[in-house]
Amino acid sequence: MRNAAFKVVVIGGGITGLTAGYRLHRAAHESHLPLQVTLLEASDHLGGIIATSQQDGLLLEHGPDSFITTKPAGVQLCEELELRDDLIGTTTQHRRSFIVRKGKLRPVPQGLYLMAPGALWPFVTSSILSWRGKLRMGLDLIIPRRPASDDESLAHFVTRRLGREALERVAQPMVGGIYTADPEHLSLQATMPNFLEMERRHGSLIRALRHQQRRTQQQNASGARYGLFVSFWHGMQTLVDRLVANLPPGAIRLHTRVHGLSRIPETSRWRVQLQDQPDLEADAICLALPAPLASSLLTPIDAELAAELQIPYASSAIINLAFRRQDIAHALDGMGFVVPAVENRSLIACSFSSVKFAGRAPDDQVLLRAFVGGAMQPTQYDRSDAEIQNAVGRDLQDLLGVTGDPLHVQISRWPQSMAQYHLGHVNRVARIESRVSRLPGLALAGNGYHGVGIPDCIRSGNSAAQALLEYLGPATPGNPS
Repeated sequence: MRNAAFKVVVIGGGITGLTAGYRLHRAAHESHLPLQVTLLEASDHLGGIIATSQQDGLLLEHGPDSFITTKPAGVQLCEELELRDDLIGTTTQHRRSFIVRKGKLRPVPQGLYLMAPGALWPFVTSSILSWRGKLRMGLDLIIPRRPASDDESLAHFVTRRLGREALERVAQPMVGGIYTADPEHLSLQATMPNFLEMERRHGSLIRALRHQQRRTQQQNASGARYGLFVSFWHGMQTLVDRLVANLPPGAIRLHTRVHGLSRIPETSRWRVQLQDQPDLEADAICLALPAPLASSLLTPIDAELAAELQIPYASSAIINLAFRRQDIAHALDGMGFVVPAVENRSLIACSFSSVKFAGRAPDDQVLLRAFVGGAMQPTQYDRSDAEIQNAVGRDLQDLLGVTGDPLHVQISRWPQSMAQYHLGHVNRVARIESRVSRLPGLALAGNGYHGVGIPDCIRSGNSAAQALLEYLGPATPGNPS
């Protein structure tokens, strides 16, 4: 057995880095591999964009408020951390959402899946599209499939199959709520390859979704399939805190900014250069950072890899607002709404947080979460807090009939936090992984590569840890996918 412990440094204390650190520590313990994990975080906060606070009976999520269960890595990690009983689903009432059209909240028709209808009649009777837009969308049933070719943007794909109005009024706001992206640049292959497969197999998105719904008998689902989303009784911070508690004492170093990386020629180990602190040496490195930050650290080591890592990111802000229930005219009989960019509003979307999950606000109050910024509206993010609050307040007055002042307002800014999967992203990631394979003891992880959601980031952290374990030692326990 090795006498001196391997040293692994995880750079980045978001959900990805915490998962990688936890996975390294646990697997090494189970396999008796001598390994010391050090996790470095530049700020004073762990969890990245995940942050929960409580005030005056309100449970405020300053970042994501839930995660999807169809991607198993999130639920598997919760089970492993003995958090299964802490999970809660969305409330069973009002499992629908709205899209804004001409200043009004219009219910998303039953059977709509992100951009295409799986049931025709609810869509025919919906007021989201004009009759011309509905007829154009119906042509999807007869438009021939496109031969397999290069990557295609979401905008081109939706316009080709369903029409321009379907893009502007349905696909852009629905998908924008997930990726905060510009559909003209968003790679369909990297984000929603299932739609490409629908076209390939069935020749029509509508036909494919009708077939799928008949098979799964989920025709009462609307919009974002809210029954598949879960959170925690005490907020998403629960997951972060449990991961931190499962790392060994002294493993985490806050306020520790990495200034540079280099290889030590004599030993092939890594040198981690810290700002205002002594350097560290490591046998292996996990860069759990936004891709451009990883790029800046790797430029002296591999300029070609660093160039590929210049993946664009978008900034967004989340505004938590609490109101007296009596001060909102709208019935709030849904989980929230999305806003097409063509509506020229300050909002991207708004979630009815206290309707979506139990225990988020006192009974006589309503907690809303508004979203601004993203790739489509970067100037909204650049406004001051006061300007954002005023603009959001005007939109909520118009759209929800809000009459009173908010009881509480909290603005959380997340600069350059959401990776943008532009055309060619899949091939770019393949080139990145090829370059990384030539740097022994290095692993990259985060939302810049294979998915932007929390389960995607957890899976990325798992994969990075497993790659480093295989590099450092003999066969080690496998990690969940």
